[in-house]
Amino acid sequence: MNKITVMIIDEQPFFRAGVCQMLSQQSEFKIFDYDTTQDTLELIEAQLPDVVLLGSDLATINGLELGRKISRYYPNSKVIMLSPNPNDVELFEIIRTAAVAYLGKNTSSEELIDTIMRVSRGEYPINESLMTQPQVAGHILKRFHDSFSKGEVIEDVMAPLTHRETQILTYIAEGNSNKQIAHILDISEQTIKNHVSSILRKLNANDRAHAAVLAIRHGLISAEEQ
Repeated sequence: MNKITVMIIDEQPFFRAGVCQMLSQQSEFKIFDYDTTQDTLELIEAQLPDVVLLGSDLATINGLELGRKISRYYPNSKVIMLSPNPNDVELFEIIRTAAVAYLGKNTSSEELIDTIMRVSRGEYPINESLMTQPQVAGHILKRFHDSFSKGEVIEDVMAPLTHRETQILTYIAEGNSNKQIAHILDISEQTIKNHVSSILRKLNANDRAHAAVLAIRHGLISAEEQ
């Protein structure tokens, strides 16, 4: 059974250490701690974790904006936002980031573990924050309606590909298998599979060949390079 890979991104070292220690006791998890010396998105791309535990109160970078970028560029890495002070206003903003769950930093270890397990199965616990709180749901819907009324920009349906994903997609279009691409790039075949899964999801493609055709059609890769 493959382990669920979890990355913890928070600027409070004691908080990260506590969460790491707690989750490390679970045999089904593989934990990646936050390397503060490395660019966060580069770190995500290098590890492609299944789940990202992200503090919403990051000081040097905006936690909500980072969550939005992770969800947009790495849709297979599910974001669970952790807030020191969960509230309705922040919930609205977090829903806009496409995070799959929203918990307080003082949540119990049992609830955090359960949420990670559910998210890894493809569930969206954040929906319960609305379904179980009608007043909050009404407030959120009004905020979205107001945003649309003001003509705020809505992101394109097709999420942009990362440099690595474009590179892999070019090799796919050249007819290379996942195993061959892994050998060329000197990374694991499982990592290639994870990237391909992300590519298919971003392009809404049925398979690798369909993804290559869509990429050429939309100018994401050049047909002349093939």
